[in-house]
Amino acid sequence: MKRVKLVFILFSLFLLNNYCIGQELPPIIKYNSSVYNAGNQNWMISQDSKHFVYFANNEGLLEFNGSTWNLYKSPNETIIRSVKVIGNRIYTGCYMEFGFWTRKSNGHLNYTSLSNKIKSKVLDDEQFWNIISYDQWVVFQSLNRIYIYDTKANTFKIVMPKNGVLKSFKTSNSIYYQTTDYSLFEIENGTSKLISNNSVLKGNKIVNIFSIDEGLLIHTQFNGFYKLINGSLLKFNAEADSEIAASSIYSSQILSDGSFAVGTISNGVFIVTKDGKVKYHITQSKGLCNNTVLSLMEDAEKNLWIGLDNGINCINLQSPIKSFTDETGILGTVYTSIVHNQKLYIGTNQGLFCKNYLNEEQFRFIKGTKGQVWSLFVHDNTLFCGHDSGTFVIENENSKSIFSQSGTWKFESVPSNKNRIIQGNYYGLSVLEKVNNQWVFKNKIEGFNYSSKYFEITNHNEVYVSHEYKGVFRFQVDNSFKKCFKLFTYTNPPKGKNAGLAKFNNSIYYAYKDGIYKLNEKTKLFTKDNSLSSVFDNDEYNSGKLILDNSNKLWLFSKNYINYFTLNKLNTSLKKNVISIPSTLTNSMLGYENISQLSNYQYLIGTTDGYYVININDLSTKSHNVSITDLSINKLNDKQTSFALSEEGIFDYDENNVTFSYTVPEYNKYIYAEYQYLLEGFQDEWSEWSAKPMVNFKNLPPGDYVFKVRSRVSNAANDNLATYSFTIKKPWYATNFAILIYGLIIISSLIYVNKLYKNYYNTQREKLIEENNLLLEIKELENEQQLMKIKNEQLAQEFDAKNKELAVSTMSLIKKDELLSLIKEDLKKSSEESNNRSIKSVISTITKNISQEDTWNVFKEAFDTADKDFLKKIKQAHPSLTPNDLRLCAYLRLNLSSKEIAPLLNISVRSIEIKRYRLRKKMDLPHEKGLVEYILSI
Repeated sequence: MKRVKLVFILFSLFLLNNYCIGQELPPIIKYNSSVYNAGNQNWMISQDSKHFVYFANNEGLLEFNGSTWNLYKSPNETIIRSVKVIGNRIYTGCYMEFGFWTRKSNGHLNYTSLSNKIKSKVLDDEQFWNIISYDQWVVFQSLNRIYIYDTKANTFKIVMPKNGVLKSFKTSNSIYYQTTDYSLFEIENGTSKLISNNSVLKGNKIVNIFSIDEGLLIHTQFNGFYKLINGSLLKFNAEADSEIAASSIYSSQILSDGSFAVGTISNGVFIVTKDGKVKYHITQSKGLCNNTVLSLMEDAEKNLWIGLDNGINCINLQSPIKSFTDETGILGTVYTSIVHNQKLYIGTNQGLFCKNYLNEEQFRFIKGTKGQVWSLFVHDNTLFCGHDSGTFVIENENSKSIFSQSGTWKFESVPSNKNRIIQGNYYGLSVLEKVNNQWVFKNKIEGFNYSSKYFEITNHNEVYVSHEYKGVFRFQVDNSFKKCFKLFTYTNPPKGKNAGLAKFNNSIYYAYKDGIYKLNEKTKLFTKDNSLSSVFDNDEYNSGKLILDNSNKLWLFSKNYINYFTLNKLNTSLKKNVISIPSTLTNSMLGYENISQLSNYQYLIGTTDGYYVININDLSTKSHNVSITDLSINKLNDKQTSFALSEEGIFDYDENNVTFSYTVPEYNKYIYAEYQYLLEGFQDEWSEWSAKPMVNFKNLPPGDYVFKVRSRVSNAANDNLATYSFTIKKPWYATNFAILIYGLIIISSLIYVNKLYKNYYNTQREKLIEENNLLLEIKELENEQQLMKIKNEQLAQEFDAKNKELAVSTMSLIKKDELLSLIKEDLKKSSEESNNRSIKSVISTITKNISQEDTWNVFKEAFDTADKDFLKKIKQAHPSLTPNDLRLCAYLRLNLSSKEIAPLLNISVRSIEIKRYRLRKKMDLPHEKGLVEYILSI
């Protein structure tokens, strides 16, 4: 027994390692609670006319407009169990409360309670799990009763079954509900009517009811579908029953194409065709946030919204894109793919896998190909596999190694010989040849040993090789394809990261980050092709890999787009086609992007965890409308406040930080909206296209503005334009009235200043006149002083002259007395000899005339005239002075020397010196003070 178990386990592991279970599914978008920032559980879903989606969430009413999530708390902060959009109202039901939400002028929702009108009739602990719209009535269903609200009469009617209510349903023209005893009722004229209490329904909860031509189609929780025809309950057998039987069904929804979406408690969601076959089975391992499906809703774009026990999903059921995700990791990253002999081959980093192309079946591993597969190539109905281990020929699901000396990148057929293939290897190029109907390795081309990931060969055996780190090489190959010569390395264009090279429309192109270059066959030089290079504008470069498909389309991958070029039927120019799918969504290996043509319009694109298939014929997008969803303003460092969008805004000068939010409600995973805006009055040109659904303008100056926003989806611009006009008022100090006041103040100020200036200038003039007069007076005084100075100088000169005159007179008198004395002496001698009386008479006369007293008196009189009061002043200063002392002072005042004074006093010079000494003593002069200096200073 243990042996059997071991064998079973080993067999299971073998299957797991050799088969990859998978299914191509429509795109699935995940919204975790961390994304929408609300509760985990979502109990019901609805959509309004603007395509905004609403969810009954544990935390409140959750709104999603395609760009922004908004949460509105329930009025009593309880779980909202139900939501239904009816007209311009959004009805919700929660714990002991139901009502509706309407949109305010600022775009936010405001709640109005209906249950408050019948508050006394609402049961304690009652919750409202479903809301149904029927003509003018709105039906609120709890687990106890059904409340019917007449929107026109604003009245209520309550249906009170004997047993509790499990669930209520609406068909095209009726409302039904199932009670806890599993009986089915219809509401007619506001009362209950029993439709069926068939024993088949006992213990079998009804999930949903649908109208069909024969009657009703009832979907049950455990036993699948039943038809209720004329009161009879008949089983509707479907292939899906056996697959879904083990799952407990919680919700279901009929879709617009007649198929059904079936949500289970623990097994995800099933999409069942109207024939009863399972089309998709999608679980958490295949992209759902959770396996417990609480609610389902198909929106206007035929997307299926799924409310889960933990999160929200949106499935693009009608998308032209289907994806296969390898959740097991067995398949790995897809590097290449091809359809050959009705089989789809997938080359990955794990090896080569295949499955029948037209059937939904598992991928099978091809033995012997374990490891990295780089390329797949079909030539002469033979499939070649470029592998890290070399080259394989694939026949059906078998592999045969034909070259193992080096890894093989790619293959190209020789133009002149269909029995030869050149392969690019890790160490150059080599040749494969068909011999006896078998492909074998022939030889390596000598003379070139660089890795040849991308290469092309011309009709003249000229080979071009692109090396990511060396650049582009060109060389000639001999006719035997054994040697190369004329090796040339291009410096322009230079080498580049993820650069690529390919032949398209008989021309060789080289692509790297600075653009795409085309080879001129005549000059052998590369020149930039501006048309192709446009795909790398606006920093779009991701990879330069160029891929040519079977229908002569050239494919390139950029950051935000998948681009392909086709030949124009009317001229030689190339037609550019853009698929608006960013690289973040394609999830391709950078530099190893790959796309292969499966059919005329279907293409397979490899990713890091599988692949997706795209139908380019169904990529046309519908027109979508852009709308402004929110306008918020705020003052500096203040909170934002939403304003009404329905009327022109007038804001204060300091409310000049303005934020606009806008959206296109597009919910396709691989198609996203881009926006372009213009603020007239502030900007002159439209902004660059951006996926950001909001813009903020800071510190706008006062003025009138018109905000405009437009959108494009999948690179196709929409016609509609959303606009909003607003005005930022001037501050009070910049208004027209304030400017008028400023003008008046300025004029008054000018007049006042002018007056002040006049007064000032008058004052200054008077002051200047006064100053000038004062200056003139001062000048006159200076002139008078000058005259006085001159007069004083003249007086001093006269005084000096008088002194000199006095001195001369004094000396003359002295000389006269000396002469008379000499004559007297001579006469005395003569008289003694002759005793003559006449002589004696003369002597007597002479004696009278030489009296010193007379001489002194004459001198004194003259001295007092020249120097008034000197003798009085010195006598007052020194009362002890004698007349002789005063006479000496007078002579010293005249600045006479001792020698000159001696004859005047009739004494010797020595006696004069003694007199001077005594005079100093009497005057009590200090030793350092000169006698003459002192006398002159008096």
